[in-house]
Amino acid sequence: MSEVADVEWKGRTGPFTLQVAPGVFSPTHTSRTLAEAIEISADDTVIDVGCGSGVLAFVAARLGARKVYGCDLSEPAVGVARRTAERLGLTGVCEFRSGDLLEPVRDVRATVLIGDVSGIPDELASLSGWFEAVPAGGPTGAELPRKMLASIGETLVPGGRLYLPTGTIQDEDAILSAAREVFGDNMEPVMEREFPLPDLVGKSVAAARLMKEGLLNLHRRGSRWLWRLRIWRCIRA
Repeated sequence: MSEVADVEWKGRTGPFTLQVAPGVFSPTHTSRTLAEAIEISADDTVIDVGCGSGVLAFVAARLGARKVYGCDLSEPAVGVARRTAERLGLTGVCEFRSGDLLEPVRDVRATVLIGDVSGIPDELASLSGWFEAVPAGGPTGAELPRKMLASIGETLVPGGRLYLPTGTIQDEDAILSAAREVFGDNMEPVMEREFPLPDLVGKSVAAARLMKEGLLNLHRRGSRWLWRLRIWRCIRA
């Protein structure tokens, strides 16, 4: 992708048009599933960490959130999200800031945190084409999500909830272990979906090695390899 382009969002609260550009993470199966899973009320203050195009921030706003903050390390992502907010008439609700994970919103006390940060092993990311000019999840796909979890601090208020995606295409156990350090047993899966992997990824040497090492947990249906996505609702005690 060499320039800004329009993408039609047809998931929850859609349809509406987003902008994407180089260095901007486009909506995925995970984005669509998260959009279906999140529960938003009129008094919620929401942070969408790793917001990319801003799609989940816009979904939260259109579901009635009082205020929504999107943050992303990619300045192009923040730029296109701001422009989309203007086009959608959401600048009074949505604010976008650039910086690493939750650092740009340390002054915010959120009741909802949407944690859709990249989480796929770097080797698979390079094969998939899903992560064009954006960072993947680290060697096991767990490093970036674990960093996000460790950085929550006071950003999420007591009683607040994190919506956390995990998948069998990453070291899911390591992410859940890090989440339990923050949330204890106040975690439950609220949605589960299965998706096929592109053959280039599912049949790769890298995927076979990662499965042998126990980092991936894929299964076959016919000739296709499938991975499972779960959305967890984690409540801050």
